[in-house]
Amino acid sequence: MKPFVFINIAASIDGKISDESRRQIRISCEEDMRRVDELRASSDAIMVGIGTVLSDNPRLTVKSEELRKKRIEKGLDANPVRVVVDSRCRIPPDAKVLNSEAKTIVAVSKAASSDKIDEIRKKADVVILGDKKVDLRGLMHHLYNIGVRRLMVEGGATLNYGLLKEGLVDEIYVYYGSIVIGGANSPTIVDGSSFSPPLRLELLDISRLGRGILAKWKIIRNKG
Repeated sequence: MKPFVFINIAASIDGKISDESRRQIRISCEEDMRRVDELRASSDAIMVGIGTVLSDNPRLTVKSEELRKKRIEKGLDANPVRVVVDSRCRIPPDAKVLNSEAKTIVAVSKAASSDKIDEIRKKADVVILGDKKVDLRGLMHHLYNIGVRRLMVEGGATLNYGLLKEGLVDEIYVYYGSIVIGGANSPTIVDGSSFSPPLRLELLDISRLGRGILAKWKIIRNKG
């Protein structure tokens, strides 16, 4: 068993999520940022890869006080559980995602330093899954077993690739901002090797949002 998994990401119209330096670039408009906050508030957990933590240092919390209050009224924590996929446990001890605003799970592999694991365990739950890389299927089972039913994935491109490769994603939401980033080596929505055959999607909805376009897609499962 696994949670319902959806990727939410913002990209330029040429499909880039950052430039070649992989620095954080503002792509979303105010309307999209409110939508993302609502998605976070509706989720049981939010997942990112270590690359996102190292480049953006996000908190991964619900920004709206009203949305946090609504979660509490439902008997939930103010913020969803935060999950970091970090095979070698490279997460800095002072990363914002390790603050006390919400529970954090750091998923590592057996290749991670035991000393670093012990250090991070002072601030987060650490689960060891997989030999050299985090076993994403095992992680999904773990999250489901602790009550996560709706998982929001906020990137980056490497994590998106891994989840899609393992057939763990149900839907993808892409906000296309009104910018062009370019760059042959700039990260895209999904990095990694090409899928053969390409993954097939079904368009669920497309709409204008602020200065950009929001597209929602469903993964078509291979029944063969």
